[in-house]
Amino acid sequence: MSFTAILRKSASTVTPLASRLVRLGQRDYHYAHFSAMKSQVNLPGKNPFFIAPFLQRFCSAATETQRPSSTESLLRVIESEIKDAQENDDSDLAEEIPEDFPFKIDDNAGQQTVILTREYEGELVKVEVHMPDFVTGEENDGDEGDDDKEQPVQSSIPLAVTVSKKSGTCLQFNCVAYADEVTIDSISIGVSESSEDQMAYDGPNFHDLDENLKKGFHKYLEIRGIKASTTNFLHEYMINKDSREYMGWLSNLKQFIEA
Repeated sequence: MSFTAILRKSASTVTPLASRLVRLGQRDYHYAHFSAMKSQVNLPGKNPFFIAPFLQRFCSAATETQRPSSTESLLRVIESEIKDAQENDDSDLAEEIPEDFPFKIDDNAGQQTVILTREYEGELVKVEVHMPDFVTGEENDGDEGDDDKEQPVQSSIPLAVTVSKKSGTCLQFNCVAYADEVTIDSISIGVSESSEDQMAYDGPNFHDLDENLKKGFHKYLEIRGIKASTTNFLHEYMINKDSREYMGWLSNLKQFIEA
């Protein structure tokens, strides 16, 4: 047999063998690769199509764990507000009640108003004090030269004053207490309990009354305790109460969100 024929026979024998070895190697490689993936993700089944959904859910869960929820963000804002309020809070300082303060104070936590009561010559004087309002004194819109000046912040306290007789009738005053004065907005006469279904006449606009009549009513309230020393103390008292109530509101809000 010639040398060329021997080479052709050897080549024809090696080629099919090499092809089988290559196919066997590829099969073993894919099997080993799939087995490694299966062991890493710990899949209970043998279907390789479970891999993609599992990895997708795993990545999604990891992202949701890292991303802060809206509730957590809200709690952080509330806690920051509580911290700021505590740093600026001086409501725990005891208010020194003036010696001539004639009223008994009924202040309940969580309530919007404070009730003052006293007796005066057989009458019951009751004052419902509301939270203060804060406004800037921008009254003179026509004074262009004052535009650059800072307008002072002025506080006012709405007051509802009721003076009751033993007979059951009463005078009701709607007032506003400022730093230097008390204004009266309206006056009405309360009716007896037997006539509650009838609407009482509120009277004319207080500002339209005669000047002497207006001065007389201001004096009427002053001798019953509605005067400058009383309202100045009430300004400080109600500002501190507003701070306390705000702190309590924030704490209750935080507890509700956390629950």
